Amino acid sequence: MITERLDVDLHRLELRYAACRLVEPGAVERLARSIEQCGQIVPCVAVAQAGEAPLVVVDGYRRIAALRRLGHDTARVEPWQCDLGDALVRVLSRTEGRPFAAIAEALLIRELVQGLGLSQHELARRCGRDVSWVSRRLALLSALPEAALTAVRQGRLSSWAACRVVVPLARANSEHADRLVAALQHAGLSSRELRCWFEHYRQASGVVRERMVDQPRLFLEALRESDQLRDARRLRDGPEGEAWLICGSSKRSSHGCAGACGACVRCRTCCAGQCPGCAPR
Repeated sequence: MITERLDVDLHRLELRYAACRLVEPGAVERLARSIEQCGQIVPCVAVAQAGEAPLVVVDGYRRIAALRRLGHDTARVEPWQCDLGDALVRVLSRTEGRPFAAIAEALLIRELVQGLGLSQHELARRCGRDVSWVSRRLALLSALPEAALTAVRQGRLSSWAACRVVVPLARANSEHADRLVAALQHAGLSSRELRCWFEHYRQASGVVRERMVDQPRLFLEALRESDQLRDARRLRDGPEGEAWLICGSSKRSSHGCAGACGACVRCRTCCAGQCPGCAPR
C-alpha cells in the first residue's frame, strides 16, 4: 500500500479535497518557519493514479500551503497504492499526530458518504467508531449555515466558534446566525470574544439581541468600556464605596436596609441605616 517517499513537483499534485480541509493562516505560518529551518520532515500523502495522472493529495494540504509560501517547487510525498476511499478512511481514522477539528472530520465524512457512496454504518465500522459519531458529524454540517462554513474553511472563523456559538445559535434562530456571520466579515472577533458575546446574548432581551447580532464588535466595546468604568470607580472608592453603591441600587427591605449592601452581605448584619441607600423610610 505504501511505497517509498518521493520528491514531487507541486504542479503534479491534485488538491481534489482542499474543500474538505480548513485553512488556518497562523498554523501555516508556523509550519513554514519550521520547514524553512528544518526542511519538510513529515511527507504529504497522495494516492497514485494510472499513467501520468497527477497524484491526488489526501493529507498534507497545510504542508503544501507552507511550501508554496516559501516558494518551493517540490514536496516530499508518500504515495499510497490504494483507492481514494480507502486512503481517506485511513487518514480519518488514524490517531497519531494532530487530531482533526470536528468540522474537518465532518467534511471528510460527507465526502466519503455523499461523494464516494459509503454508508454511515460501513464508514463507522472502517473507522472503528460508532454510527452515532458519523451521524453527529453530518448533523453538525447540516446545522451550520453555508456562510459560516465558508468562513471556517477560509480561516476567518475558528472551528470552535462555529461549533460552540454559530451552530447552537442557528438551531435557535437561523436568521440571527446568518446576520452574525455577515457582521463578522467586517468585525472579526476572537474565539474568546465570541464566547463572551454569546454568554451575554443568552441573557439579553429580544430588543437587545437584535442589536447584538448586527453590531457584535460595538456591543463588546461598550461592555469593555462599562467594565473599565466600574473597575475605576471601585478602585477610587474602595470597599466602602462599593458597599454603598450596591446598597443604594437595591430594593429596600422592610427593616429599612437594602439587604444587599456590603455590610449586610459580608457581615450578615444590618448597616442600621448608615448607608445613604439604606435610610429608614
